[in-house]
Amino acid sequence: MDTGVWGLFGLISLVCVIIILVHAFQNSIWKGLAALLCGLYLIYYAIFEFEHEHKWLIVLIALLGGGIAGLGRVLR
Repeated sequence: MDTGVWGLFGLISLVCVIIILVHAFQNSIWKGLAALLCGLYLIYYAIFEFEHEHKWLIVLIALLGGGIAGLGRVLR
């Protein structure tokens, strides 16, 4: 049962990361590739360049959801 909860956090986090990546590729192909290949640039892009109506909700879920899913995997 717990595995499903952690998996759900991971899946929701993945969807938010994909939303950020799609925006980066729409902005510029090089920004999209850099965000896809370098996690630090993805975080930079999400905080400083990503523009969306629900920006902070998407960014927080992308970062914290993945962390919670990883923590759940470790604690299992």
